[in-house]
Amino acid sequence: MKYISTRGGDTATFNEAVMKGIASDGGLFVPETLPDLSGKLEDWRGLGYSTLAHAFLAHFATDIPDCELRDCVERAYDGFPSPVAPLTELGREDGEDSGGAPLYLLELFHGPTLAFKDFPLQLLGQLYARNLHATARPLNILCATSGDTGSAAIHGVPADKGIHSFILYPEGRVSALQERQIACTGSPHVHALAVRGSFDDAQAIVKTILADTPFATAHALTPVNSINIARILAQCVYYLDAALRLNASEANPLEFIVPTGNFGNVLAGWMLGRMGVPGLRFCAATNVNAVVADFFQKGVYRPGPVTPSLAPSMDIQQASNFERWLWWHFDGDGARLRAALETLGRDGALTLAPGDGTAGAGLRATTCDDAALRLQIQGAYERAGCLIDPHTACAFAAVRPDMRTVVLATAHPAKFPEIIAEITGEKPTHAALDELRLRRIAKKVLPADADAVRAAITAALQQA
Repeated sequence: MKYISTRGGDTATFNEAVMKGIASDGGLFVPETLPDLSGKLEDWRGLGYSTLAHAFLAHFATDIPDCELRDCVERAYDGFPSPVAPLTELGREDGEDSGGAPLYLLELFHGPTLAFKDFPLQLLGQLYARNLHATARPLNILCATSGDTGSAAIHGVPADKGIHSFILYPEGRVSALQERQIACTGSPHVHALAVRGSFDDAQAIVKTILADTPFATAHALTPVNSINIARILAQCVYYLDAALRLNASEANPLEFIVPTGNFGNVLAGWMLGRMGVPGLRFCAATNVNAVVADFFQKGVYRPGPVTPSLAPSMDIQQASNFERWLWWHFDGDGARLRAALETLGRDGALTLAPGDGTAGAGLRATTCDDAALRLQIQGAYERAGCLIDPHTACAFAAVRPDMRTVVLATAHPAKFPEIIAEITGEKPTHAALDELRLRRIAKKVLPADADAVRAAITAALQQA
């Protein structure tokens, strides 16, 4: 399979797209065509998670020998408990016997860093390790994180490969435990770079540095953010797994409600719906930073200043993967996409009709402020004794009573113990996080400036 840039100026194989991360024209890689999986679904029903992931990804990683791809997938998910992505049925607010459609919680927080980012980044780390073995070329990771991606990236890379990880995050705008997962590893190969600004600032710096081809090449930099297509494809699998287990069909549809910041997670599910998997609906549940929700509700995409919230991993206004959705909205026309991005850059806003054509089908969006978020945490605890993190709470706020629903639980509640204890009176814990409290934070605080980050990367690699 060939991968092309959303902006029309670059092509790559799967492995090339994974290693480059971002296209040479600044666009994001997308599969040239999406496969029709409708004829495979019955054969795949009942498969274990790793086997299903391999069967799905084999349609996309066509330049990797099948035995090597299988090995990467099995290694990626070997450390997850069974089932890898458990589904729990919950009672609705008005009672289990009220006649409402079933409500499920898809728990995606059982990986090594207790967040859904472990699903794609454990696989991406194995793909990087495979490439290192095949080419013997150096490799270093550059990552912007709003909270969970950084630690998942660190833990996804095999520790014995000598890969340096440069993790940018907004100073003071991630939870205390999220920061400790990044800055308390004790590894000389992990560099925590706290940027004085927002996640959008950190993400812009990463894109700027990766677009500086001489610098990125000289320092062997590759991204692990969801701009990397392997991230998106790996995330398709847990939607597929849940759809097969719950027998989704057009006659019995299933809506996934997805906590949404950078738009990558919900995009992965939405892409699966374009591959012949029937009955899938999606809701992008945002927090008070409602740029995505505003677009799907009003047709105007207008990024603004980031508002800090109780769901910090979603404190994003520049949703990178929105560009991929736009590419499908424009029927793969890179010229139209470039023109739209120029309009956005010039006017600070982009006006479209999101429901036009097939790109808008089966996708809605909602917003949830901190007050509503608190009510959802309290309600889930009172109804079902269920502790949910603030990001998952934004998804609960979007549940409709007449639709079979799967809410994605994207982080373990123990990553946000203070706010959950304040609301419910019960403080969630996890042994892996408790141990982090004893470690020293090692970070470098930098201005939101690409040159400052370039200098930090250069100095770290010279000292290595």
